[in-house]
Amino acid sequence: MPLALLALAIGAFGIGTTEFVIMGVLPEVAGDFGVSIPTAGLLVTGYALGVVIGAPIMTALGTKVPRKRMLMLLMGLFVLGNLLSAVAPAFGLMLAGRVVASLAHGAFFGIGSVVAAELVAPEKKAGAIAMMFSGLTIANVVGVPLGTLIGQSAGWRVTFAGVAALGLIGLLGIAKLVPELPKPEGVHLRHELAAFKNVQVLLAMAMTVLGFGGVFAAITYIAPMMTHVAGFADGSVTWLLVLFGLGMVGGNLIGGKFADRALMPMLYVSLGGLAVVLALFTVTAHNKILAAVTIALIGALGFATVPPLQKRVLDQAHGAPTLASAVNIGAFNLGNALSAWLGGLVIAAGLGYTAPNWVGAVLAASALVLAVLSAALERRADNPSTVVAGGAPVERRTAVHH
Repeated sequence: MPLALLALAIGAFGIGTTEFVIMGVLPEVAGDFGVSIPTAGLLVTGYALGVVIGAPIMTALGTKVPRKRMLMLLMGLFVLGNLLSAVAPAFGLMLAGRVVASLAHGAFFGIGSVVAAELVAPEKKAGAIAMMFSGLTIANVVGVPLGTLIGQSAGWRVTFAGVAALGLIGLLGIAKLVPELPKPEGVHLRHELAAFKNVQVLLAMAMTVLGFGGVFAAITYIAPMMTHVAGFADGSVTWLLVLFGLGMVGGNLIGGKFADRALMPMLYVSLGGLAVVLALFTVTAHNKILAAVTIALIGALGFATVPPLQKRVLDQAHGAPTLASAVNIGAFNLGNALSAWLGGLVIAAGLGYTAPNWVGAVLAASALVLAVLSAALERRADNPSTVVAGGAPVERRTAVHH
């Protein structure tokens, strides 16, 4: 079964590369199409919104199709979108290609997680899921910097053609290596949707939107920020993205390690730290060494929120993990879209390339407030309390709905 997991990891590698590589070649794309940097930032926003829309729709459709076939269809859609981006003669078609590719993103990880877990013995399920997601984290250390380097030297169109080739390899790998799996029995959309009536599920997803959105506010415009403000050469963006990717890998491991032990304290530390570091980035962005360190910290603190946030959603979803998991991946990307758009607004307003860092700091701080609120509501629901009314103690219990 390890080879089947490798096929899923290759697909995840391609998806992770195409999601993040656009930030490394944003100035080149903007220059070729004759649009501003904030306008080119719509390529990030459009992709993220496509994930938000595609995750629940594609996952719901996937309940009617055998999982292997659905994964193959998703990778085919991914290849098609990246090919369209590679050959697009106009900015609008480039944006359309990004959206087409993004429709596969959330459902691939949502359904792929279930498939990965089914391929191994029960005691190895978490490791199998982690192996598939390793493709996403490794993409930020290898795929994104390499794609940026290729885009700056051979042209960004070559980068997207290469990503399409990665998707094709993943598609062929799934077709050859992943065994046939029956479509899930007894799965009804109404059961999956019922989880979203739980206020804790909604709060967790709101934390996801705001928390990881803080990361994208800064990272979307990392290339112009580092070249125009810090004074790095264009070629330096590649290794700066390597630092960001290494931070993500480290943060993911730390977040995963502590998510089972102390989930909410882990969220407090990571979200609070992220808000502080993003605020400081407005200052450290003017110094090359401090900027490089800050970029690594943003990657680490940002991705340290991912395992606990994902686990928080699954813990609160009560019997509807597949759709909730996919929708939360969409929530990450909704945050990406929101922050990329807000970052473009403050740049267009003439506030400078470091202004998106303040946007990110506010978003991360807002997520921290929601985390504290969520924990307080949970304590209130779990612990009966008494209040005094008219001088007499009256027991008050908050119902817990399952």
